[in-house]
Amino acid sequence: MSANKKQNATHMLTKHVHKSTKRTASSQQWLNRQLNDPYVAKAKQEGYRARSAFKLIELNEKFHFLKPGKRVVDLGAAPGGWTQVAVKEVKSTQENPIVVGLDLLEMDSIVGAKTTQLDFLDDRAPDVLKKMLDGHKADVVLSDMAPNTTGMSEIDHLRIMGLIETAYAFACEILNEDGCFIAKIFQGGTENALLNEMKKKFSVVKHAKPAASRKESSEFYVVATGFRG
Repeated sequence: MSANKKQNATHMLTKHVHKSTKRTASSQQWLNRQLNDPYVAKAKQEGYRARSAFKLIELNEKFHFLKPGKRVVDLGAAPGGWTQVAVKEVKSTQENPIVVGLDLLEMDSIVGAKTTQLDFLDDRAPDVLKKMLDGHKADVVLSDMAPNTTGMSEIDHLRIMGLIETAYAFACEILNEDGCFIAKIFQGGTENALLNEMKKKFSVVKHAKPAASRKESSEFYVVATGFRG
């Protein structure tokens, strides 16, 4: 084999985590995938807390829902990648934070955002978020939430859809007229009913799968704009 061919072959090799008897097969696969994911590396280079930031960046480049001055609610905010993007795009500042975020998991603070640790399904969550908005309505509600999975696809899909439906109900309560709702949805058969319901409340309902979404994932994002109030 020539030197050039050897060099090309070397470049084609992927990184692998050394196997450990303490790791399960699924965690080993996850670690290997993280090491070989260009969006993980790009997130580190550009200072984003998660690769998912690029999903929101791509969606916004296509649909233009994050604009300076817009008030944003980020549901399922941890570790903060989407919150970082929202703060940047709407020009939210420490003096005038117009981005608020909530998550069941703890997350480090982000300059220009108000965040809190609370389960969105907690009965207190809507009022907590309204207080964080200082009584204002929101212009954009983002939801990248997904519940812990059981491994049973039908049950997992119903749990996921239940969470999304709760987020949608909150969005309809908190959004300004002409507001936007952007949420992660998983294909599974019951999502069409929700999409049809959205079309009654929003002028335009579209869906997209950003390039940053992993190909093997059944996730896609619904982008509902022009809330009728």
